[in-house]
Amino acid sequence: MKLTKENIENYFQSICGQEILVIGDVMLDEYIEGEVSRISPEAPVPVVNIKSRKKCLGGAANVALNLHAMGALPVLCGIIGEDAKGYDFLRHMSYNNLPQEGIVRSEKRPTTTKIRIIGNKMQLLRVDEESDAELSEKDAAALRDNILQLLRQRPVRAIIFEDYDKGVISPALIGAVTQEAEKMRIPVCVDPKRRNFSVYRNISLFKPNLSELCEGLHVPKSELQDENSIVAHIRQFMETGGHRMVMTTLSEKGLIICYYQKNGDFAHHWIPAIVRNISDVSGAGDTVISIATLGLVTGLPVEQMAEMANIAGGLVCETVGVVPIDKAMLEKECARLLF
Repeated sequence: MKLTKENIENYFQSICGQEILVIGDVMLDEYIEGEVSRISPEAPVPVVNIKSRKKCLGGAANVALNLHAMGALPVLCGIIGEDAKGYDFLRHMSYNNLPQEGIVRSEKRPTTTKIRIIGNKMQLLRVDEESDAELSEKDAAALRDNILQLLRQRPVRAIIFEDYDKGVISPALIGAVTQEAEKMRIPVCVDPKRRNFSVYRNISLFKPNLSELCEGLHVPKSELQDENSIVAHIRQFMETGGHRMVMTTLSEKGLIICYYQKNGDFAHHWIPAIVRNISDVSGAGDTVISIATLGLVTGLPVEQMAEMANIAGGLVCETVGVVPIDKAMLEKECARLLF
Protein backbone atom coordinates (compact mmCIF):
# COMPACT_ATOMS: atom_id res chain seq x y z
CA MET A 1 0.00 0.00 0.00
CA LYS A 2 1.54 3.30 -1.13
CA LEU A 3 1.52 6.59 0.70
CA THR A 4 -1.54 8.75 0.13
CA LYS A 5 -2.21 12.44 0.71
CA GLU A 6 -4.41 11.53 3.68
CA ASN A 7 -1.68 9.31 5.22
CA ILE A 8 0.88 12.09 4.91
CA GLU A 9 -1.38 14.75 6.41
CA ASN A 10 -2.29 12.50 9.35
CA TYR A 11 1.36 11.60 9.91
CA PHE A 12 2.57 15.21 10.08
CA GLN A 13 -0.31 16.23 12.35
CA SER A 14 -0.06 13.34 14.80
CA ILE A 15 3.72 13.41 15.38
CA CYS A 16 3.59 16.80 17.09
CA GLY A 17 4.28 16.51 20.81
CA GLN A 18 5.17 12.81 20.77
CA GLU A 19 7.80 12.20 23.46
CA ILE A 20 10.68 9.94 22.37
CA LEU A 21 13.55 8.83 24.60
CA VAL A 22 16.87 8.69 22.68
CA ILE A 23 19.68 6.70 24.30
CA GLY A 24 23.18 6.51 22.87
CA ASP A 25 26.53 7.96 21.97
CA VAL A 26 26.18 11.74 21.89
CA MET A 27 28.79 13.80 20.04
CA LEU A 28 29.85 17.31 19.21
CA ASP A 29 30.47 17.87 15.49
CA GLU A 30 32.84 20.64 14.43
CA TYR A 31 33.20 21.82 10.84
CA ILE A 32 36.19 23.80 9.59
CA GLU A 33 35.46 25.03 6.06
CA GLY A 34 37.64 26.87 3.59
CA GLU A 35 39.20 27.04 0.17
CA VAL A 36 42.05 25.02 -1.31
CA SER A 37 44.26 26.59 -3.95
CA ARG A 38 47.64 24.96 -3.34
CA ILE A 39 49.47 21.95 -1.98
CA SER A 40 51.60 22.32 1.12
CA PRO A 41 55.39 22.52 0.55
CA GLU A 42 55.83 20.57 3.80
CA ALA A 43 53.89 17.44 2.74
CA PRO A 44 51.72 16.33 -0.20
CA VAL A 45 48.51 17.62 1.41
CA PRO A 46 46.14 20.47 0.51
CA VAL A 47 46.35 23.78 2.37
CA VAL A 48 42.92 24.92 3.59
CA ASN A 49 42.43 28.66 3.93
CA ILE A 50 39.76 28.75 6.65
CA LYS A 51 36.63 30.77 5.92
CA SER A 52 34.28 29.52 8.64
CA ARG A 53 33.95 27.31 11.71
CA LYS A 54 30.83 25.88 13.27
CA LYS A 55 29.86 23.37 15.93
CA CYS A 56 26.66 21.35 16.18
CA LEU A 57 25.20 18.31 17.88
CA GLY A 58 26.01 14.90 16.41
CA GLY A 59 25.72 11.16 16.96
CA ALA A 60 22.64 10.24 18.99
CA ALA A 61 22.04 13.98 19.43
CA ASN A 62 21.40 14.24 15.69
CA VAL A 63 18.55 11.76 16.11
CA ALA A 64 17.11 14.10 18.75
CA LEU A 65 17.47 17.03 16.33
CA ASN A 66 15.63 15.09 13.61
CA LEU A 67 12.78 14.29 15.98
CA HIS A 68 12.64 17.89 17.19
CA ALA A 69 12.61 19.19 13.61
CA MET A 70 9.55 17.03 12.94
CA GLY A 71 7.70 18.48 15.94
CA ALA A 72 8.27 15.63 18.40
CA LEU A 73 9.70 16.05 21.92
CA PRO A 74 12.98 14.10 22.18
CA VAL A 75 14.63 13.43 25.54
CA LEU A 76 18.31 12.72 24.92
CA CYS A 77 20.21 10.37 27.27
CA GLY A 78 23.98 9.98 27.07
CA ILE A 79 27.40 10.76 28.53
CA ILE A 80 29.57 13.85 28.05
CA GLY A 81 32.83 14.83 29.70
CA GLU A 82 33.62 17.40 32.36
CA ASP A 83 35.50 19.38 29.73
CA ALA A 84 35.15 22.45 27.53
CA LYS A 85 33.56 20.40 24.73
CA GLY A 86 30.98 19.17 27.24
CA TYR A 87 29.98 22.76 28.00
CA ASP A 88 29.79 23.41 24.25
CA PHE A 89 27.51 20.40 23.93
CA LEU A 90 25.13 21.62 26.64
CA ARG A 91 25.12 25.11 25.17
CA HIS A 92 24.03 23.72 21.81
CA MET A 93 21.34 21.64 23.51
CA SER A 94 19.97 24.83 25.05
CA TYR A 95 20.16 26.62 21.71
CA ASN A 96 18.13 23.81 20.12
CA ASN A 97 15.58 23.71 22.98
CA LEU A 98 16.46 20.16 23.98
CA PRO A 99 15.94 19.11 27.63
CA GLN A 100 19.18 18.23 29.44
CA GLU A 101 18.00 16.01 32.29
CA GLY A 102 19.02 12.84 30.41
CA ILE A 103 22.68 13.89 30.09
CA VAL A 104 25.25 12.56 32.59
CA ARG A 105 28.67 14.19 32.95
CA SER A 106 31.71 11.99 33.46
CA GLU A 107 35.09 12.83 34.97
CA LYS A 108 36.57 9.76 33.30
CA ARG A 109 35.76 10.37 29.61
CA PRO A 110 36.16 13.16 27.07
CA THR A 111 33.16 14.51 25.21
CA THR A 112 33.17 12.65 21.90
CA THR A 113 34.08 15.20 19.22
CA LYS A 114 34.42 14.79 15.46
CA ILE A 115 36.20 17.57 13.57
CA ARG A 116 35.64 17.65 9.82
CA ILE A 117 37.89 19.73 7.60
CA ILE A 118 36.20 20.74 4.35
CA GLY A 119 37.95 22.35 1.41
CA ASN A 120 36.16 23.49 -1.76
CA LYS A 121 32.96 21.88 -0.41
CA MET A 122 34.61 18.45 -0.09
CA GLN A 123 35.53 16.70 3.15
CA LEU A 124 39.30 16.32 3.23
CA LEU A 125 39.91 14.99 6.73
CA ARG A 126 38.14 13.97 9.91
CA VAL A 127 39.75 14.11 13.34
CA ASP A 128 38.11 12.20 16.23
CA GLU A 129 38.54 12.85 19.94
CA GLU A 130 36.87 10.05 21.87
CA SER A 131 36.99 6.99 24.10
CA ASP A 132 35.26 3.78 23.09
CA ALA A 133 35.95 2.00 26.39
CA GLU A 134 33.03 0.74 28.45
CA LEU A 135 31.69 3.16 31.06
CA SER A 136 32.93 3.00 34.62
CA GLU A 137 30.56 1.34 37.08
CA LYS A 138 29.70 4.75 38.53
CA ASP A 139 28.89 6.34 35.16
CA ALA A 140 26.99 3.26 33.95
CA ALA A 141 24.84 3.21 37.08
CA ALA A 142 24.17 6.96 36.87
CA LEU A 143 23.07 6.71 33.24
CA ARG A 144 20.89 3.62 33.82
CA ASP A 145 19.16 5.07 36.90
CA ASN A 146 18.58 8.36 35.13
CA ILE A 147 16.97 6.64 32.13
CA LEU A 148 14.71 4.44 34.27
CA GLN A 149 13.60 7.46 36.27
CA LEU A 150 12.76 9.39 33.11
CA LEU A 151 10.76 6.43 31.78
CA ARG A 152 8.67 6.40 34.95
CA GLN A 153 8.17 10.16 35.07
CA ARG A 154 7.55 11.16 31.45
CA PRO A 155 4.90 10.08 28.90
CA VAL A 156 7.42 8.35 26.64
CA ARG A 157 5.89 6.92 23.46
CA ALA A 158 9.00 5.15 22.13
CA ILE A 159 12.67 4.51 22.91
CA ILE A 160 15.50 4.73 20.37
CA PHE A 161 18.90 3.13 21.01
CA GLU A 162 21.37 5.02 18.78
CA ASP A 163 24.56 2.97 19.04
CA TYR A 164 27.90 4.14 17.63
CA ASP A 165 30.04 1.55 19.46
CA LYS A 166 31.59 4.11 21.82
CA GLY A 167 30.92 2.06 24.96
CA VAL A 168 27.95 3.99 26.33
CA ILE A 169 25.38 1.33 25.42
CA SER A 170 26.14 -1.95 27.21
CA PRO A 171 24.37 -5.31 27.48
CA ALA A 172 23.39 -4.42 31.07
CA LEU A 173 21.85 -1.10 29.98
CA ILE A 174 20.03 -2.73 27.07
CA GLY A 175 18.60 -5.39 29.38
CA ALA A 176 17.45 -2.94 32.06
CA VAL A 177 15.81 -0.54 29.61
CA THR A 178 14.12 -3.12 27.37
CA GLN A 179 12.77 -4.97 30.42
CA GLU A 180 11.24 -1.75 31.75
CA ALA A 181 9.92 -0.83 28.30
CA GLU A 182 8.22 -4.21 27.97
CA LYS A 183 6.49 -3.72 31.32
CA MET A 184 5.29 -0.28 30.20
CA ARG A 185 4.45 -1.45 26.66
CA ILE A 186 6.75 1.12 25.09
CA PRO A 187 8.14 0.18 21.64
CA VAL A 188 11.94 0.02 21.36
CA CYS A 189 13.76 0.94 18.16
CA VAL A 190 17.46 0.27 17.53
CA ASP A 191 20.07 1.72 15.18
CA PRO A 192 22.81 -0.85 15.90
CA LYS A 193 26.54 -1.32 15.57
CA ARG A 194 28.58 -4.51 15.77
CA ARG A 195 29.43 -4.63 19.50
CA ASN A 196 25.87 -5.13 20.77
CA PHE A 197 24.22 -6.35 17.58
CA SER A 198 23.20 -9.75 18.96
CA VAL A 199 22.43 -8.52 22.48
CA TYR A 200 19.08 -6.93 21.64
CA ARG A 201 15.97 -9.06 22.08
CA ASN A 202 12.30 -8.56 21.14
CA ILE A 203 12.86 -5.21 19.43
CA SER A 204 9.98 -3.38 17.74
CA LEU A 205 12.14 -1.90 14.96
CA PHE A 206 15.75 -2.87 14.25
CA LYS A 207 17.49 -0.70 11.63
CA PRO A 208 20.97 -1.69 10.42
CA ASN A 209 22.51 -0.75 7.11
CA LEU A 210 23.76 -3.58 4.90
CA SER A 211 27.35 -3.40 6.18
CA GLU A 212 26.18 -3.46 9.79
CA LEU A 213 23.90 -6.40 9.01
CA CYS A 214 26.79 -8.37 7.51
CA GLU A 215 29.10 -7.55 10.44
CA GLY A 216 26.42 -8.33 13.02
CA LEU A 217 25.50 -11.65 11.45
CA HIS A 218 29.14 -12.50 10.62
CA VAL A 219 28.17 -13.02 6.99
CA PRO A 220 30.37 -11.90 4.06
CA LYS A 221 28.76 -9.17 1.99
CA SER A 222 29.20 -11.42 -1.05
CA GLU A 223 26.45 -13.68 0.38
CA LEU A 224 23.96 -10.81 0.54
CA GLN A 225 23.85 -9.59 -3.04
CA ASP A 226 20.16 -9.95 -3.88
CA GLU A 227 16.77 -9.42 -2.27
CA ASN A 228 16.08 -13.10 -1.56
CA SER A 229 19.39 -13.76 0.22
CA ILE A 230 19.10 -10.59 2.32
CA VAL A 231 15.53 -11.39 3.35
CA ALA A 232 16.41 -15.01 4.22
CA HIS A 233 19.20 -13.94 6.59
CA ILE A 234 17.05 -11.22 8.14
CA ARG A 235 14.18 -13.64 8.74
CA GLN A 236 16.46 -16.06 10.55
CA PHE A 237 17.86 -13.18 12.64
CA MET A 238 14.32 -12.05 13.52
CA GLU A 239 13.33 -15.54 14.59
CA THR A 240 16.43 -15.89 16.76
CA GLY A 241 16.12 -12.48 18.42
CA GLY A 242 12.35 -12.22 18.60
CA HIS A 243 12.38 -8.95 16.65
CA ARG A 244 9.13 -7.74 15.13
CA MET A 245 10.51 -5.57 12.33
CA VAL A 246 13.90 -5.11 10.63
CA MET A 247 14.52 -2.23 8.24
CA THR A 248 17.82 -2.55 6.35
CA THR A 249 19.09 0.41 4.35
CA LEU A 250 20.90 -0.50 1.12
CA SER A 251 22.46 2.82 0.12
CA GLU A 252 21.77 3.53 -3.57
CA LYS A 253 19.47 0.47 -3.75
CA GLY A 254 16.96 1.83 -1.23
CA LEU A 255 15.86 -0.31 1.73
CA ILE A 256 14.20 -3.59 2.66
CA ILE A 257 11.62 -3.81 5.43
CA CYS A 258 10.86 -7.23 6.93
CA TYR A 259 8.13 -7.70 9.54
CA TYR A 260 5.55 -9.97 11.09
CA GLN A 261 1.94 -9.11 10.31
CA LYS A 262 -0.80 -9.10 12.96
CA ASN A 263 -1.78 -12.66 11.97
CA GLY A 264 1.81 -13.81 12.50
CA ASP A 265 2.71 -14.14 8.81
CA PHE A 266 6.12 -12.94 7.67
CA ALA A 267 6.21 -10.22 5.00
CA HIS A 268 8.74 -7.94 3.36
CA HIS A 269 8.91 -5.02 0.95
CA TRP A 270 11.76 -3.56 -1.06
CA ILE A 271 11.57 0.23 -1.36
CA PRO A 272 13.81 1.46 -4.22
CA ALA A 273 16.01 4.52 -3.73
CA ILE A 274 15.10 7.84 -5.33
CA VAL A 275 17.74 9.27 -7.67
CA ARG A 276 19.37 12.32 -6.03
CA ASN A 277 22.45 14.52 -6.17
CA ILE A 278 24.29 12.94 -3.25
CA SER A 279 26.67 15.29 -1.41
CA ASP A 280 27.20 13.51 1.92
CA VAL A 281 25.64 10.37 3.42
CA SER A 282 26.70 11.31 6.97
CA GLY A 283 23.76 11.25 9.35
CA ALA A 284 21.29 9.68 6.91
CA GLY A 285 20.79 6.69 9.21
CA ASP A 286 19.88 9.07 12.06
CA THR A 287 17.15 10.56 9.90
CA VAL A 288 15.82 7.16 8.79
CA ILE A 289 15.46 5.79 12.35
CA SER A 290 13.83 9.05 13.49
CA ILE A 291 11.20 9.15 10.75
CA ALA A 292 10.52 5.40 11.00
CA THR A 293 10.08 5.58 14.78
CA LEU A 294 7.57 8.41 14.44
CA GLY A 295 5.74 6.35 11.84
CA LEU A 296 5.62 3.42 14.25
CA VAL A 297 4.32 5.61 17.08
CA THR A 298 1.62 7.23 14.95
CA GLY A 299 0.41 3.94 13.49
CA LEU A 300 1.53 4.48 9.91
CA PRO A 301 1.28 1.18 7.95
CA VAL A 302 4.64 -0.56 7.63
CA GLU A 303 5.25 -0.06 3.90
CA GLN A 304 4.21 3.58 4.10
CA MET A 305 6.49 4.13 7.11
CA ALA A 306 9.37 2.67 5.10
CA GLU A 307 8.56 4.89 2.12
CA MET A 308 8.57 8.00 4.30
CA ALA A 309 11.89 7.05 5.94
CA ASN A 310 13.41 6.31 2.52
CA ILE A 311 12.44 9.74 1.18
CA ALA A 312 13.76 11.51 4.29
CA GLY A 313 17.08 9.63 4.30
CA GLY A 314 17.70 10.57 0.68
CA LEU A 315 16.87 14.22 1.25
CA VAL A 316 19.52 14.81 3.94
CA CYS A 317 22.18 13.27 1.68
CA GLU A 318 21.88 16.30 -0.63
CA THR A 319 23.56 18.53 1.97
CA VAL A 320 27.24 18.44 3.02
CA GLY A 321 27.63 17.59 6.70
CA VAL A 322 25.35 16.03 9.29
CA VAL A 323 22.02 17.84 9.18
CA PRO A 324 18.52 17.00 10.49
CA ILE A 325 15.57 16.69 8.16
CA ASP A 326 13.64 19.78 7.13
CA LYS A 327 9.96 19.05 7.88
CA ALA A 328 8.56 21.43 5.26
CA MET A 329 10.93 20.05 2.64
CA LEU A 330 9.92 16.48 3.49
CA GLU A 331 6.23 17.33 3.15
CA LYS A 332 6.91 19.02 -0.18
CA GLU A 333 9.00 16.10 -1.43
CA CYS A 334 6.34 13.57 -0.47
CA ALA A 335 3.77 15.57 -2.40
CA ARG A 336 6.07 15.86 -5.42
CA LEU A 337 6.85 12.17 -5.58
CA LEU A 338 3.42 10.79 -4.84
CA PHE A 339 0.85 13.02 -6.48
